[in-house]
Amino acid sequence: MKKILIVEDDVNINNLLKEALSQKGYTCGQAFSGTEAALWLEKESWMLVLLDLMLPGMTGEEVLQLIRRQGDTPVIVLTAKDAMEEKLDLLTSGADDYITKPFDINEVIARVQIQLRHAGQEAEPDRIECGGITLDDKTHQIWVDGQEILHLTRQEYAILELLIRHPKQVFRKEAIFTYAWEEEYMGETKTLDVHISNIRKKLKAVTDKEYIQTVWGIGYRLNQ
Repeated sequence: MKKILIVEDDVNINNLLKEALSQKGYTCGQAFSGTEAALWLEKESWMLVLLDLMLPGMTGEEVLQLIRRQGDTPVIVLTAKDAMEEKLDLLTSGADDYITKPFDINEVIARVQIQLRHAGQEAEPDRIECGGITLDDKTHQIWVDGQEILHLTRQEYAILELLIRHPKQVFRKEAIFTYAWEEEYMGETKTLDVHISNIRKKLKAVTDKEYIQTVWGIGYRLNQ
């Protein structure tokens, strides 16, 4: 059973998250305070925790530390904090990822799937097709209209894989970086931008279609 604990004191947001995740096949527990979250964590095991920081009772930071004392359950923090220093503090304090409010529910679902896949708890199909692109995750090969894209680096493959698996989702740069490099995003985008440019050049070798769309001020998505 794929169980996710939602810790959020706003009833409407909590219910929205539960409904969206339930539609994707997850079983959700709901906690509306830090104290209630601690009780859920004591009596049941969870694949992942969605954790708000501003909670009555125990704070979100205290709940995060409790989770980390118990083990390595993936934690995605929901936060209104937008300063980079505060976001980095969350990651160094034990969070696996963070999503800034207000959020797009599709981004939340995609981030959940990414974390579960990293934790080895959610399998995805080895071969997928999307908009003329075919990806084989066993061989790490990618074809466009039957022509293979050659000489992809590990990070280039990971970036394309993420976009192909979630073709309607706009991904923020920090989410792409964290997924492709498997390390904390430190606020520098040049490395990612160079890799995106290199992917576009390699795509241009086999197709005239612009597959990677820049969404200004946010990040990138797959253009089908």
